Amino acid sequence: MPTLLLSKNDIKGLLSMPAVIEAVEQAIREHAAGHARMPHKVYLDTESGDFRAMPALLLGAAGVKWVCAYPGNPAKGLPNVMATLIYSDPGTGYPLAIMDAMDITAYRTGATAAIASKYLARRDSATLGLIGAGQQAYTQLMAHAELFRLKKIKVFDILPAAAERLARAFPQHQVEFCSLQEAAQADIVCTLTTARKPFLKRQWILAGTHINAVGADAPGKQELEPEILKEATVVVDDIKQAVAGGEVNVPITQGVFKVEQIHATLGEIITGQKPGRKDRNSITVFDSTGLAIEDIAVARIVYEKAIAAGGYQSINFMDESASGAPAKNLGSIP
Repeated sequence: MPTLLLSKNDIKGLLSMPAVIEAVEQAIREHAAGHARMPHKVYLDTESGDFRAMPALLLGAAGVKWVCAYPGNPAKGLPNVMATLIYSDPGTGYPLAIMDAMDITAYRTGATAAIASKYLARRDSATLGLIGAGQQAYTQLMAHAELFRLKKIKVFDILPAAAERLARAFPQHQVEFCSLQEAAQADIVCTLTTARKPFLKRQWILAGTHINAVGADAPGKQELEPEILKEATVVVDDIKQAVAGGEVNVPITQGVFKVEQIHATLGEIITGQKPGRKDRNSITVFDSTGLAIEDIAVARIVYEKAIAAGGYQSINFMDESASGAPAKNLGSIP
């Protein structure tokens, strides 16, 4: 059986945001119902960055994403985040595909935040604030535009050129470059930075705002003033991951926020185990750390589309010895 090799360009042609949103929400449902398995992220620190291993098992799908974060890479002409995913047959363990996972990561993160907004933001939300105009801003806008009738997108980035590129990429939307404070005053606010010191101030946040805290995905990262968390209904994707490296990790370490103050997981909200938004004036926060089940759910639809279309590069890792006889290049064990 061949193993598909799917490049970044291949993946781009196989992804669609509506399909990703549907797949990710279903995966979160499966996990909340106990039909999925997902060990927590394993971090491997190096002198220049870190690696993260993210395995997961869904109904009929399994795999692992190997992702790295190297802040100094752009100076070397490389992305600061790179990811590869091995998608396997859970019945046999056979590697069905090896695929670039950079866009898979971007799409599923945007989709998950939009799903959180679907359950936690006011239904008539019409303004979207994007703080950080990197790759993740594009998929956040794409995903939220699928679920909300957006009238205005407010964008802040320390590099004005990044915000301008984002605006040019979405001529169908009213995208405006504004100050950090102005971007924070929207119905839905997405923080998409690598900050290690809180920059989103409580005094800027309007009543009824929903915040997707996306940037904090490792220990020590933080984007929101703890006062926001103290007053908000806080929902996380996974409690252990959030406590270890999500938006709540620093406030919990400092003793200014407690695990018990986390209201629910997104899965509990989606499946109706716990309520979501209390009223129109409540502030809600979704702490997004990124789950492996989301990656595997998207990898499944990518793989199925690739198989149906055909014509993609593949490799056969197994020779004829895979039928049970010892491989020819291996000696026998005494």
